[in-house]
Formats: sequence, structure tokens, C-alpha cells
Amino acid sequence: MTDPLLQALVAVLGERHAEPGAAAGSRLSDKHQHYHGKARAFVRPASTEQVAAVVRLCAEHGACVVVQGGNTGLMAAATPDDSGRAVLMSLERMNAIREVDTANDTLTAEAGCILRQVQLAAEGAGRLFPLSLGAEGSCTLGGNLGTNAGGTAVLRYGNTRDLTLGLEVVTAEGEIWHGLRGLRKDNTGYALRDLYIGSEGTLGIITAATLKLFPLPASRATAYVSFNSLGDGVALLAHARAGLSAGLTGFELMSAGCLALVAEQFPGSVLPFDRLEQPWYALLELSYHGEHHEALECMERMLEGALAQGLIVDASLAQSLAQSQAMWQLRENMSEAQAREGRNMKHDISLPLARMEAFVASTAERLQARFPGVRHYTFGHLGDGNLHYNVASPLGMSVAEHMARYSALSRVVHDNVHAHGGSISAEHGIGLRKRDELPRYKSSVELNLMRRLKRALDPLNVLNPGKVVALEAMPE
Repeated sequence: MTDPLLQALVAVLGERHAEPGAAAGSRLSDKHQHYHGKARAFVRPASTEQVAAVVRLCAEHGACVVVQGGNTGLMAAATPDDSGRAVLMSLERMNAIREVDTANDTLTAEAGCILRQVQLAAEGAGRLFPLSLGAEGSCTLGGNLGTNAGGTAVLRYGNTRDLTLGLEVVTAEGEIWHGLRGLRKDNTGYALRDLYIGSEGTLGIITAATLKLFPLPASRATAYVSFNSLGDGVALLAHARAGLSAGLTGFELMSAGCLALVAEQFPGSVLPFDRLEQPWYALLELSYHGEHHEALECMERMLEGALAQGLIVDASLAQSLAQSQAMWQLRENMSEAQAREGRNMKHDISLPLARMEAFVASTAERLQARFPGVRHYTFGHLGDGNLHYNVASPLGMSVAEHMARYSALSRVVHDNVHAHGGSISAEHGIGLRKRDELPRYKSSVELNLMRRLKRALDPLNVLNPGKVVALEAMPE
């Protein structure tokens, strides 16, 4: 018997863009194939009005909606559960750059746009859209908004929320909020924009956004530095901020083990130093308004001061665009190098900078005591306190055996993050994977406020149910 919901969806979208759920194929699993779900239907709307129509039909037929972009997320937020109740919605056809306004320095794009597409549209207008991350060639703007993505330029420009002025959103009732305002100041009530960003599709479906643009830097200077401790790295960050001011765009931390692994998995890599003799390294980038030689001189002065103060052991300053790109390639290949070496346990965490060194030392000690031989691949965006604290299996242990200890090992990491005043999610979101951990680290007051928001904005639990916060614990 034909599903009446699918019939209604076909009437709105056409047969090519409304299919049985099995047609979603690999989209029914998360990126790492850890979670696998089922869908009642798979749809690809082409407009905000079609998205709204789909939501209304789902509410009418007792179905729910799970929205998916590039399916590059790490927390299974875009994966349906195995009930078969969900309509899986891909926004891939909603990929238009609607407007570039150079007078207002804004760009309006639909949620299905690939992030790199947005960057190129800005560059084509002589502007910069600074959000940049490893998956920018495949992740979508909607996913970036849904998780409030960070990336390598947060130090200067902020997270996705900071880069967004307005939104277009489909509500759980299938209404459309036309909030694409390019205003820097708008104090007319609650900040709905900020509520939807980071909500992982649980409060509304973001279909388009008006984004901030910035002047393209006239020149850049890139350097690698080595240092003996994370305490020195934090002090170097303060020194670099003082010396380079707002021009300091990136400050990317990586351990010697991470750099060695990239060199091993990408044999053509050019390391910044002949030998990796120090335990810690950082990649710094200065975006400058003047000539290239002036940018280099500015970076050199800052590095000389750091060397004189004993904050760094050595430095390598890129003298050309090719050398700068090679340095950034080491950072950009880090996640793929770990994937090639074998799956590891990823922890996307944030910490106060003053607690960073103590956290890393004490967590390594606790993990080695309980799980002897585990290997630590730590890197991240030190400038905003975001570490990717990844733990690989001991040599000789299979990846499967190591991953079977995920819950116990991650509990050690996350408990210590909490003890040091940090967060168990910095930029990857909560999704399904970390949902049940929240009650351990958030107060009942916070969780009940989140549940109240979910119930108020999505009373029928139509939008991405079961993600971020569990409603069943909500008191009646």
C-alpha cells in the first residue's frame, strides 16, 4: 500500500525529489558509520516554501523531519533514528547565493550552499567570508549554522553565530520567519537568530542566512614556532596578541606527535623544522593591511621578542605564498592523517586558557593509569581555547578493541574537562552522541530551560527529535 505521506510529498515536490526512505542510501548513516537509521521518505526541496510545506505535511501525518546538509558532522545530529518515522530532508538543491551587497558588506546564501562556494562568492566580490574549516569543500552553510561552527579564524572573526546577521527559518508549524536582515544593530526583542544558530535543527529549519563580509587582507605572514610547554604556548599567544593586535588571525596548536603523523601519512609534506625536538608547535597567521614585506617585518619583530623572552625555541617564517600554503597544509591534513592511521576517539573540548596545561598533563596521567599505552594526538585552535583531544589505541591493540572502550575513556576526559571549568563540546555540537552526557555536566536548571524551549517552539516534537536534549525527562 502506498504511504499517504509519500503521496502528498510527491504532489508537492515531484517524484524525482520525494522518494521512499531507502533511496537515501548512505545518508541514513553518520559520517563514521557508527549510527544507522531508517527513513519513511527522502525529500529534496528546492525552496523555503517547499520546506515549509514538507514540515506541515509531516506534522499532519505524525512524522518528523531530520535535516541534512553535507553529512560531515561528527555527532550524528543529521542521522535519523531506526524507528522509520522520519522524513530525511536534504537541502542540497537550495544552494543559491541570493545576494552580495558590497555596500553593506553582507552576503545572503541558502543553507544548501557548500561553505567553499560561499567563500568564493565573497572573494569574487573582493571580500572575505572568514569561516574556514577542514570540511569546507563538502560541509554546507546550514550545517555550519546548526552547530555554530568555529574553524581556524575564530580568534579574529568569531564563530558562525558572530558572522551571521539574519536568518530565514521554517518553524515546527511550517511557518516562515523572514529574518534576513543585514543590520548590525537591531534591538527589537529577543535574539531569535542566536537561538536557532547552534540548535542542530531541533528548534527550526534554517533555509538561508545573511552573513558578514570583511575586506580581503592585502597581505599575510605565516610562521611555525616550537616551544617546550603548553604554558609557554599560552604566554606566546598573549605576546602575539599584544604584538600583532587584531591582525592575529590564526593560532593553531599541534603536538609533535601530530606533525610526525602527518609527515608519515603524507610523505610529500614539508615540515617547518629539520627535527621535531620540542613537544609542542603552533602555526600563526597575521592578516595585514599593508605590503607583504611589512607583514613579514611585523611578524619577525613579534617572534624575535618571543625568542628573547624564552617563549619559543625556534621559528620558521614563510617567505612566499607557496611556503605559507605548505605550512597550512600540515594543519589541514591533520584529521585525514589520523583517519589513515586508524580511527581514534575524538574529543572536541574547550577550556579556559589558564587551565589548559594542567588539564592536558592531568588527563594524560589519568588515561595512562587506566588505559596504558594509549597515544595522544592533541591539536586545535589554542586562540579560542578549543582542543581536539584525540586518543588513539595502544600499539598492538586493534582499533575495534580500542573503540569498544569509548564510553569509559571519554568519561575520564570529559570529567576532567568539567573539573577544569571547560565544555565537552566546542564546535562539533551535541547531536545524539553526546546527548546523554549532558545531565552529568549541565545543571538541572539549564537542562529544563532547554527542554522548555524545545517544547515551546516544537510542541509536537517534529524537528530532529531525540537530538541535543532528551524530552522524556521534562517534568509535566
